[in-house]
Amino acid sequence: MAIAVAVCAGLHADTDDNGPAKRTDAAARFDYLLHCSGCHRPDGSGSPPEVPSLRGSLGTLVASPEGRAYIARVPEVAQSPLDDDDLARLLNWVLEEFNPTALPKEFKPLDGPEVGEARTRVLADPLRTRAEILGSYEATDPPESG
Repeated sequence: MAIAVAVCAGLHADTDDNGPAKRTDAAARFDYLLHCSGCHRPDGSGSPPEVPSLRGSLGTLVASPEGRAYIARVPEVAQSPLDDDDLARLLNWVLEEFNPTALPKEFKPLDGPEVGEARTRVLADPLRTRAEILGSYEATDPPESG
């Protein structure tokens, strides 16, 4: 048991010359498997239509301020036990892992304060909101992706 705890703890911290511990890709992946993969599956494919795929369309979503906020407002995300910085790192990992070619060229990673503010407004109907945000792109030219 002590070995398992030590291994899991090791996934969550990696120190650098700048001081405090920072989370690694391995830690973000661990958090994804622990907190997200039960519904969205380990590969991010989800179980559409009830549980949408995390592949591809999230890159389009984060091209707008509404879409950036959306991914932190989904109920299970907004109510996650992770703190704002760890949740931002997890969301950035999901975006980069499952949406590498769909992310806008000018994509700026989410940060803790942005996630913290957004997650205070939990969505009542995330599927409808997602469709509305994505639908707004169908009415106009889709954002450039990189």
